[in-house]
Amino acid sequence: METHELHRGRLIDHIQLVVRDIDASRRFYMAIFGALDIPIGGEGPGYFWVDEFVVSSADSEAAAGQLTGRHHVAFQAGDRGLVEAFHAAGLAAGGRDNGTPGERSYHPGYYAAFLLDPDGNNIEAVFHGEAKRSAASVKISF
Repeated sequence: METHELHRGRLIDHIQLVVRDIDASRRFYMAIFGALDIPIGGEGPGYFWVDEFVVSSADSEAAAGQLTGRHHVAFQAGDRGLVEAFHAAGLAAGGRDNGTPGERSYHPGYYAAFLLDPDGNNIEAVFHGEAKRSAASVKISF
């Protein structure tokens, strides 16, 4: 039996976006995850995933033919430079600006940028400031 490992955060197990144009979404998300130094988990016919984030076409088995509505998804960045790289890479890959990199008033040190993906989802990269994590992720083995 093959051993698998998953790395999970604290609240969200996974998110799936069902998109109109899987190729346009693949270009956009591969660019922003590359800028954030987050590896692609895998892909198959009509879908791809990165950790807990899945993007699929409406004709994929999991989508049951329905597109998802507009969502706001925020990804953590390791520093301000990665937030800026996320924004530049997303724009170059077909994303639309929805908030240039900068500090926000949510809490001191909240540095973020926002893009609209090809389906109009509000995609954010955020650096919360200098902090020490207790662990990089929760590791699940089975």
